[in-house]
Amino acid sequence: MGATATLSTSDLSVAPGGDVTCQVVVRNAGELVDQFTIDVVGDAAPWSRAEPPVVNLNPGESAPVLVRFAPPREAGVYAGAVPFGVRVISREDPHGSVVEEGVVVVGAFTDVAAELVPPKAEGSRRAKFEVAVDNVGNAPALLRLRAVDPEDELDFRLDRTEVALPPGTTTFVRLQARPRRTYLRGEPKRLPFRVEITPEHGDALLAQGTMVQRQLLPKWLVPALVALLLIAAALAALWFSVLAPAVKSAAREVMQQETQQIQEKADEAASAAGAAKDESKQAAANAGQALDALGIKPGDTSATPTLPKPQAAEGTPVTFRIDSTSAIVANAGTFTEVTFTPPDDKKTLLIKDIFFENAKGDTGTAQLVRDAGGTRSVIRVIGLGNFRDRDEHFQEPLRFQPGEKIVFRVSCQNPQPKGACTPSVVLNGRAE
Repeated sequence: MGATATLSTSDLSVAPGGDVTCQVVVRNAGELVDQFTIDVVGDAAPWSRAEPPVVNLNPGESAPVLVRFAPPREAGVYAGAVPFGVRVISREDPHGSVVEEGVVVVGAFTDVAAELVPPKAEGSRRAKFEVAVDNVGNAPALLRLRAVDPEDELDFRLDRTEVALPPGTTTFVRLQARPRRTYLRGEPKRLPFRVEITPEHGDALLAQGTMVQRQLLPKWLVPALVALLLIAAALAALWFSVLAPAVKSAAREVMQQETQQIQEKADEAASAAGAAKDESKQAAANAGQALDALGIKPGDTSATPTLPKPQAAEGTPVTFRIDSTSAIVANAGTFTEVTFTPPDDKKTLLIKDIFFENAKGDTGTAQLVRDAGGTRSVIRVIGLGNFRDRDEHFQEPLRFQPGEKIVFRVSCQNPQPKGACTPSVVLNGRAE
């Protein structure tokens, strides 16, 4: 065994800013001359020390060591019981070191600071402040707040009237001041007041503030109204003296010019009508002479040539729809195919109109393919994301010979939450 230690007392009390001491007796319980280091461990270590911190003892000898506790007067050292240990470390036999434990009770002290932020605020109907309260003591503080107006000209509203502050913390309490009476015009009024912060124990603190009450009407309003009236009067005078006569004169000139242009156009139209009448008479005379030369009397329709009637397009009208449901694929070159075989494989199919439908706004690629006995050729390639409904019309119809098939191919590139692609194509034409 290296050492033994005995505390003179294990229960101590000390006030912040003061100190208290106890004694520990260190004994060399080994068989060698040894050096012992004494220190304090635990929460009390920052403000404790051993005097002397090192002692040298022969085997069987003892020495008293004074342990001093001096907590500072600050919020970081909380009031209440603080456990500690006095450790004695043997240089020759570190495993034989010992620790004696005790408790030191730190006394409480109250220290509260308060101020009004800002100390002065302006407003015509209200002013806003904040009461900043700091607890720089080492114990919780319960505070009551009250705003007081010595002239009784203000009403107050605090968002809290009681505050519980842990040690070393700050809080802000909103305060709104309203004047009891307002006025339209006049000089600003200074309305002083104070906020009383009363702790549970001790004297109250005072935070002074001032509300500067302004008039309701802005100072620039009356000069602005006067300036507007002067501008309006100047504009009215300018209108009646200069602009109105000029506008009337300009309107009269424009009307005269338009009337002259209309008269000129009317004369031109009358002249053109006369010329057209003369040309009509001359054309009628020429037509009569031409009929006489052909030996045809006017009113005789037997010699009138008959124009051929337009013939309707031959063949049977056909319309068919191809629907596709294509699962999502990672490879854009993978297609789902739907093959359409014309019902009458002995007729030629002439397609004039193609209607693509993409009602869901799917993403991917669609192809319209001709399959002639296994030999395929792509007719149309279209990106699904570029349309919802798309019409295509052909001046020269697409011609599908008997036995040829139409294949609708879809590669679906939708995002996963959207699901499969469901585009369609409608083909319109005739079979002959």
